[in-house]
Amino acid sequence: MAFSANQMRPGMVIIHDNELYSVFSITHRTPGNLRAFVQAKIRNLRTGTMIEHRFRSDDRIERATLDELEMEYLYNDGDAFYFMNTENYEQTHLTRDTLGDAVSYLIPNLRIKIEFYEGKPVSVELPQTVDLEITETEPGLKGATVSNVTKAATLETGLVVQVPPFIETGEKIRVNTAEGTYLERVK
Repeated sequence: MAFSANQMRPGMVIIHDNELYSVFSITHRTPGNLRAFVQAKIRNLRTGTMIEHRFRSDDRIERATLDELEMEYLYNDGDAFYFMNTENYEQTHLTRDTLGDAVSYLIPNLRIKIEFYEGKPVSVELPQTVDLEITETEPGLKGATVSNVTKAATLETGLVVQVPPFIETGEKIRVNTAEGTYLERVK
């Protein structure tokens, strides 16, 4: 499905130079007596590379048609991460390259959305937050209260986040998956 560059919006997946790109941000520009154009920041879904590209306003953009499936993470075997389709129970595996930074948040039974293009997985959408257990951190400080002082904590997936000083090894915390930051302690 083709449309003009003026109709491009963040979050769309487009085909540009025979590659799939996710639109990150766009800016419409009309410089003086020159023709209007659209400055777009786009991410290559295969390589993960972010580029800026200038489209003329009347350029025709091809929108990719993606199929989105909810899948449940099961386990990993080296570089292969196995998921189960929650509707028909079929299993599929994705590589570390396809998942990118998402591997830092994968715990068994986590449900994520995987987008497929022509039957091949191209991107994953994590939930906004994930609850993870702390496997290693410095001992907690007695009487410590929330302040701007933090310490490093290693989570069960290997991800390292900054946490308040009162958090201890073995506790579960809620992590923001977009920024990789501590949100709160989970009971």
